[in-house]
Amino acid sequence: MQSGETVTTEGDADPAPLAERYGTPRRPRSSRRGRGWLFGGIAVVVSCAIAWIAYVNLGQTSIDAERVAFEERPGNAMQITINVTRDDPDRPGVCIVRVRDRAGAESGRKEVLVPAGAGHSRVSTVVKSIGRPVTADVYGCSYSIPRYLSTP
Repeated sequence: MQSGETVTTEGDADPAPLAERYGTPRRPRSSRRGRGWLFGGIAVVVSCAIAWIAYVNLGQTSIDAERVAFEERPGNAMQITINVTRDDPDRPGVCIVRVRDRAGAESGRKEVLVPAGAGHSRVSTVVKSIGRPVTADVYGCSYSIPRYLSTP
């Protein structure tokens, strides 16, 4: 070692040049951890709200139907018979039935008015198809009856 040179060890290093080179220290981890808990809590609350809305809108319906029978008719048509079950027999409802072609594509659809009456109703209708139908099923039911189906 020559005269005038100084040897420094890690413990003796001047902190000012390190701060200039690497910047000032970051915040402590505890504030980041707290922010993570906050965002996690918000995510849980939003997820629960979405699940509740989906349950209310997509949960069990108060009116439901199942296909009992279907039979091919001449002229690219099919007769379908459905059983409708509802929680409020005093309200009329509407069910959408459809027929499918050989490829499985929907080839015909019809809305069927289910008049007020018993809690369990059996309804039969004929659905016309654009091609030869091979099966029929129920798309869904609702109490929201279109104006053109309601009786005056």
